[in-house]
Parts: sequence; C-alpha cells; structure tokens
Amino acid sequence: MKGIVDYSRRVRTTPFTPGVESAGVKNYLVYNHMLLPTMFESVEADYRHLKQHVQIWDVAGERQVALKGPDARRQLQLVTPRDCARLDPTRCLYTPICDQHGGMMNDPIALQVDEDEYWLSIAPSPVEAWLYGIAAATGMDVEIWEPDVSPLAIQGPKADQLAARIFGDAVNDLGFFRCGRFEWKGINWLVARSGWSGQGGFEVYVEGAENGMPLWDALMAAGKDLNVRAGCPNAIERIESGLLSYGGDITRNDTPLQAGLGRYVSDNQLDTCWGGRRLKEEREAGSTRMLRPVEIDGVLPAFSESWPLFAGETRVGDVRACQYSPDFATNVAIAMVDRDYWDAGTELETQTVTGRAAVKVRDAFWK
Repeated sequence: MKGIVDYSRRVRTTPFTPGVESAGVKNYLVYNHMLLPTMFESVEADYRHLKQHVQIWDVAGERQVALKGPDARRQLQLVTPRDCARLDPTRCLYTPICDQHGGMMNDPIALQVDEDEYWLSIAPSPVEAWLYGIAAATGMDVEIWEPDVSPLAIQGPKADQLAARIFGDAVNDLGFFRCGRFEWKGINWLVARSGWSGQGGFEVYVEGAENGMPLWDALMAAGKDLNVRAGCPNAIERIESGLLSYGGDITRNDTPLQAGLGRYVSDNQLDTCWGGRRLKEEREAGSTRMLRPVEIDGVLPAFSESWPLFAGETRVGDVRACQYSPDFATNVAIAMVDRDYWDAGTELETQTVTGRAAVKVRDAFWK
C-alpha cells in the first residue's frame, strides 16, 4: 500500500483500490475509515490535468447512510433545515445536517433511490449514529445502515464525452444535481450530475463492490484518446471553485448560515428541524461571522492547521484552507471572518508559522 502507515480492518480499501494503485497513487488520507487518494503526479500537475482533460476518481470514502421505511423521509427532513420537497428519484440535493444547536454535523448529497429509501453521501462524521439516536428516541419506523455502494467520479471538461461512451448520449441530458439510471453491461447504474470539482462531471453510485473495477477499467479504456487518467479531489481547484470541505472549512461549531449556505436553510423548516430555532434566531439577528474567500500575499508555508486572522492586533477569524493557485497567481484561501471585517476589499493579516502575511477579502470565489 502506497502512503499507508498502519493498514488494518479499521482502514478499508475500496472497490477501486487496484486501479488506483496501478495508476501510481502517491498519497492517501483516511476518509470514513476508507482510503481516499489525494495525489498522483503532484498537486499542481493533477490540478492542471483536471482543468484540461478528464479524470476518474475513487471517492468510495463518501460512504452512504441509507434510511428506509415509512418514516425515512420524515427523519431526513427532521435533521436538515433544507426543504426536501423537491427530492425525488430524478433529483439529488445538497443537504446540510444539523445538531440540536444548529451546528453542522455533515453536508451530504441526499438521493431518493426508492419509494421509501434514501441515501446520504457523507463526509467523515458520525451521521449514522446521530440518525440511529434520533430514530430510537422518537420511535420512528426506519431502518438505518451502510449499503454496499461506492461512488466513482468522472470529472473534467471532457467528462461528458467519456460518460456518454459508457452510459449513452442520454446521460448528458442530466441537469446539474439531476440523477437517473443508465444501463451498461446489464446493470442500471445510478448516475448523478455532481462532483467535488468546478470542472463539471458525474458521480456513479456503484452498487456492489464486485462491479467497481469493471467500470473503472471500461472508463479508462474508453477515454484513452481523451487523455483520461486517475485523479482525485484537488486542493487548489476546489478552493478556486468555492467547494467547502466538512471537517476542514466547516465543523460542528459552525452553522449553515455561517458557512455561507443560507440558500439551503428554508424558513418553513425552522420550527420543526433539529437546530431550527437556533438558526431562526441567527437569521433574524444576522450572523456574527461567515466563511469568505480571501487572497493571501507572499510565499507561504504548507497549510496544515488553521492560521489566526488579525485586524491590527485584534483577532477577527481564522484561515481554514489555503493553496497557491498557478492560474490566478495568488494564494487562494477560505477564512472564517467576523462580521465587521468580512466586506470585500477589507485588508487583514494572518499569522503563519513563518510570519505574518497580508490578506484581502474577496467578493467571490475565483472559479
């Protein structure tokens, strides 16, 4: 295993690990107790390829939490402030999950896969245990488990061409955050127009571990003339695109409103969902801090822990993610910033391990 210090049953391989290993993966992290590739050639080389061609990503670490039963939809709606009325088998929804204080427990994509069955495609956090506890406390008639489902992403500007070669031209009719079933080799594959990059593409929810490598190999073979290669979520590209990372940019100490996700907080849910009253109070009073895109000057050390953010000697937030962007020739970053300092153009400073650096708040992400 490349990049693994202590391999055990606590750290699981994925259905796509043989393909990832043969493609020369250089680094992994552990994500929901599974391997998640983080680099192949280099972060910058992977970034450049992603923005020009097409990549296949092993994102099986985005484990699914399944809810099934008469109360499954009711339970889903109870734990999110987003109105899920539009959720159906043709549409998936980005769905903040909150605790009783309005803090974010997770930010999964929710899918409806049957009349009374839903999947939540989660980042690392104890969502399954949280849902178990709520079901037990409320007596809801719902079964909760982790199904044998492993997402595989097709990302990049040539993703449409590659996906159509496997699933047919109709797959390109999917709108953003739309999903459907597409036949290949006698299996109806669940495919969504989604993914953790701003370059466009799809996520395929591979049901049954035994089906993982046949699909991986077919995509690699079909995309040779498109310069397809194995890839992974890219730290530079995702910051440029404003894609948030739960557990890094967002934690349980942050509400969806503070994370800049107010469009996913529905007023008609705030009297009934977990944490809704806290979110209603925050919406009425206004958030005291919010995630903002910021630029940071200079040559910076590698980012591994948050950096405090200052206005003079007053601490006004913290930098939560930072990478140098070759395309924009600046350090692109995401910071939690106090209300009096979050306006675009505000000049601040951050303290890194090598000294202070100038920071400027932006009005939008780079894209």
